[in-house]
Amino acid sequence: MAEISEDVPAKQPLQSRDWHFSVDQEGIGWAIFDREGQSANALGTRPLEELSAIVDWAEEGARHRTMTGLVILSGKEKGFIVGADINEFDGFTTEAQVIERLRLVLALFDRIEKLSIPVVAGIHGVCVGGGLELALACHYRIATRDDSTRVGFPEVKLGIFPGWHGTARSIRQAGPIAAMEAMLTGRMIRASSARAMGLIDELVASRGSLRWAARKAVLRKRKAKPAGLAKSLLTKWPARTLLAKKMRDATRKKAREDHYPAPYRLIDLFELHGADREALKAAETRYFAPLLISDQSRNLRRVFRLSELLKNQAPKGLGWKPLRVHVIGAGTMGADIAGWCVASGMEVTLQDLSPEVIEKGIKAQGKLFSKKFKTKAQKAAAKARLIADPTGVGAAHADVIIEAIVERLDVKQKLFAELEDKIKPGAVLATNTSSLEIEAIAAPLKDPGRLIGIHFFNPVALMPLVEVVRGAQSREEEVNKGAAFITAIGKFPLIAKSVPGFLVNRILAPYMMAAMARLEKGEEKEKIDEAARTFGMPMGPIELADTVGLDVCAHVGRILGLSPEGSLLQRLVDQGKLGKKAGEGFYVWKDGKPEKSEKTYDAADLERFGRELVDPIISEAERALADGVVASADLVDAGVIFGTGFAPFRGGPLHFKASEQATAVEAHKRTAAE
Repeated sequence: MAEISEDVPAKQPLQSRDWHFSVDQEGIGWAIFDREGQSANALGTRPLEELSAIVDWAEEGARHRTMTGLVILSGKEKGFIVGADINEFDGFTTEAQVIERLRLVLALFDRIEKLSIPVVAGIHGVCVGGGLELALACHYRIATRDDSTRVGFPEVKLGIFPGWHGTARSIRQAGPIAAMEAMLTGRMIRASSARAMGLIDELVASRGSLRWAARKAVLRKRKAKPAGLAKSLLTKWPARTLLAKKMRDATRKKAREDHYPAPYRLIDLFELHGADREALKAAETRYFAPLLISDQSRNLRRVFRLSELLKNQAPKGLGWKPLRVHVIGAGTMGADIAGWCVASGMEVTLQDLSPEVIEKGIKAQGKLFSKKFKTKAQKAAAKARLIADPTGVGAAHADVIIEAIVERLDVKQKLFAELEDKIKPGAVLATNTSSLEIEAIAAPLKDPGRLIGIHFFNPVALMPLVEVVRGAQSREEEVNKGAAFITAIGKFPLIAKSVPGFLVNRILAPYMMAAMARLEKGEEKEKIDEAARTFGMPMGPIELADTVGLDVCAHVGRILGLSPEGSLLQRLVDQGKLGKKAGEGFYVWKDGKPEKSEKTYDAADLERFGRELVDPIISEAERALADGVVASADLVDAGVIFGTGFAPFRGGPLHFKASEQATAVEAHKRTAAE
C-alpha cells in the first residue's frame, strides 16, 4: 500500500517550535519531533513542555472522541531521539533539583502511557536514552529494519542509568536479563534484536513505511505484549538475588565501584525493588538523583562533549566523500587499517611486496567482519571489498592512500616520491608513521604540502582516536580531508602538529618510561600496575608496555630521548623478549594474559602511588599545550582520554589537575574559616 500523504488535510491545533502537531481526517494525531536549529532531537525543557501541550490535546481528544490515536515520529531524516539534553544536566547542583525535574517528566510519560487512545512510536535511526524511555511509555513501537536504526540505554557511560522509568518499563517488556544487560552495558541494539527482546513490536522496510504502519496500528488498537511469565518469574526471589549477584560479578570485571558507581546502583535497585514495578519506579528516582550530581557523572558528561569536539575537527560541507582507500603495507597495522575501512563500507586495495603477507593480512580481518556483519551476504560483500593488490594499481583510483610500512625515513621518502605522479588529483596522501616528522618524509616531493599524517593506534578496531598530523608544509585542505576521512570510518580525528611523538605518544612515553625506571629501582611491577588501575587507568604501565611491544616502546623512547642505553627495557629487547607478542617481556604471558604474583597492597598506599604515577602524563600534557601541539586544553584532554584510556571519570589530565587545585583552594578556605 502507498504511504499516507504528508498533505492530508488536517487540523493544526498547536503552534510550537520543536514539534509539528496535526490531527488528520481519521482523528489520528501526528506529533513530529523536529527540534529547531538542531541536527538531532534531544529532549530538553522546551521540547518536553511542547510535548506536554500535545498530550493535553490528546487527552481532550480522547475524552470527546475526536481523536482515535496519537503517533510520535521524528522530523529528522537520520534519527529518532538521541535522549535527554545533557547540556541541561549541569544546571542541577542538589538532589532536590534533580527529583523535582524528574517528577515533571515522569508525570508526562505516565500520562502518555495512560491515554485511552492508542499511542504509537515510529522509530528510524538512533533511539537511545530518554528517547527509548519515551518510546517505552507509548503503547506500541514500530521501527525500520535499516542498519542505522539502533536503540539502547547509553546512560551508564554518563555515570547514570535510565531515570525516566526506563528501568521498570524495559524490564516489563524485555524481562530482567535482557533489559538489565542493555542498561549495564549501554550497547546499541539493532532493530531486529530489539524486536526479539521485546523492546520493539514491529519492523518495517523503510522510513517511508512508518506512517502507514503507524496508522494501521492505531486503527487496529495494537498494544505491545509484556515479557512472558517465564521472564517475569526472574524478578521474584530467589532468582532475582542470584541474577543480581551474577550481574555484580560481571560488572566488577569491567569497572570498579568507586570509579563507576552507576552500574552497581542499578543492580542494587533491581535486587531490592525488582519484584514490584511501582516500588521500582519510585526507588529509581532516589537512586538516580545522587548519581546525576556526582563528580563521576559530571566528568563523564565532559568526556561525551570532548568526543563531540573531536568529531567537529572535521569541517562540514567539504564536498569530498572518500569511497576507495589504498593501503600500502599489509603487516598487522596496515591490514587492520584496511579491514576497518572495509568494515566502514569502503572499498580497499591492500598492497605489499609479499603476496603471502597480503593474504595473511586479509585473512586476519575475518574476525572483524564476523563481528561487524551478521549475515553471510554482508560478510561476503565485505570480503569482496578487500582486494589484494601486490602491484599497487589501486593507488591511481583511491580517494585516500595510506602508507603503513617500516619506520625508515629513506624507504618512506622513496615510496612517496614514486606515488606522487600515480595518484589522482584530490586524493589524500597520508603516512601512518608513529614517530617520523611529516616534513622530513615529504621533503623529496614536488608538492610537499599534499602529505599529512594519519596515525592509527593499535589495535585499530578498538582504539577510537586517530591523530591527523599537520606538517609545517601540509595544506589546510588536506588536513581537513584527512579529518573527514577519519569521521567517515567512525573514528575520532585529533588534528596535531608534527612534533616527535605527536600528542599521544609524546604524553604516554614519559609515563611508561618513568614507571620502568621505578621498576629498575626495585619497585614491584605488580604494585606499579595495580596502583595505576587504582587511579583509574585501564591497564598498568608495565603491562601496557608489554602489550604495545617493548621494541616499539624502545623505538619511541629513543625518538623522544627517554630510553637510555643499557636500561632494562633495552636489555629485554636485545634478548628478544618483546612482550606479549613474544610470550615474554616484563611479564611472562600465557594464553594472552600476563602471569602475576598474588599479592595484596594497602589501599591508601595504592591511591597515593597511583597519583604519583600519572604525574608525568599531567606534566607532559601541560608542555604539549604550551607548545601548541593541539589547539586547546580540551583537545589535549580528549586526545589523552581516547588515545591512552586515561581514567575517563576524571575528565582528562588537565581537567583533573585543575579540579585538584580547586579542591585544595576550597579546603584551604574552609580551614581558614574554622
